[in-house]
Order: sequence, then C-alpha cells, then structure tokens
Amino acid sequence: MNPILSDVEARMAKSVEVTRHELAGVRAGRASPALLERIMVDYYGSPMPLNQIAQIQVPEARLLLIQPWDKSILPEVERAIMKSDLGLTPNNDGAVIRLVIPALTEERRRELVKVVHKKAEEERVAIRNLRREAMERIGREQKEGRLSEDEASRLESDVQKMTDRHVAEIDALLETKERDIMEV
Repeated sequence: MNPILSDVEARMAKSVEVTRHELAGVRAGRASPALLERIMVDYYGSPMPLNQIAQIQVPEARLLLIQPWDKSILPEVERAIMKSDLGLTPNNDGAVIRLVIPALTEERRRELVKVVHKKAEEERVAIRNLRREAMERIGREQKEGRLSEDEASRLESDVQKMTDRHVAEIDALLETKERDIMEV
C-alpha cells in the first residue's frame, strides 16, 4: 500500500475511534462505565482516572456501582463525581458509591442529540481535512515526478473511497447513539 494511503487510513480510523469514544461518554439515560472515563480522582496527591482506582459495575440499567480498591479514597471519588459535568449525585454507603442515572426529559434528550451531532460533525470535518491534505500530497508527488498521472488519479480515487467509508462509519455511530438517546 502506498505510504500516503496508509497514513491517511490510520489517521481517518483514529478519527472514527475518537468519535466512538466521545459518543460513548454522552449520557443516554442508561448506565454505562464510559460515562466515568474522564473523571479524575485525587489519589494521594496525584490525579488518577477513576477506572484505574476502582471497579465500576452496572448492576441495573440505571445504576452504576463504584467500588474503589482502597476504601479510604471514597470521599475523594465522591468529590470528583460531584465536580464533574455529569450532574449526578453519588450515594456513599462507606463501602461503595452508587450513582443512579435519572431518566432524561424530552428537552434534555433533544439537547444531547444536538451535542452528539456537533461531535460527529467535528470528526467529519477532521476526516475531510485529512482527505484534502492527502490530495495535496498526491498533487505534490505528481508535480515532482514521483507519481504518474494514472497513479495519482488512482490514489485520489482511493482516498475518496476511504473518506466516504469513514464518514459513513461516523454517520452509523451517530445514528445508533441518537436512537439510544431518544429511546425512552
């Protein structure tokens, strides 16, 4: 595979992964450990991701159970959740923290759909920018005589197919997440 194509393929796949990760972090009315991925807890003076210092379980559709391996940091975990932008209130019973995920209102669902559309569009734009960069590289290579006109044309076609495929993946992720959010 041409180095230009392999580079663009890797970077576009990374954009799709970023989208998958970003959309997983958006609350959809049901509990998911991905909601807590960005929460950092002050663990003996240094910030640590919550999922590295505690076990996170989903015993019910609307409940997250957080069980730190070190019980002495329960107040720190609680504080980190309160400071986060999740808008959830932790219930600490001395051994575990329970996070009840409330049902979403129709208005909040529509707001979340707008948020996921914005995130997906940002990644689509990133993919289109990668396509533009690749096309420019192909054009430079052709001008410098390292690619024939046929090769350049074939590479441009391949880059466009890659772009279409990755944008379609993002659209599929968006559609799934939107369905998830709007589901009552």
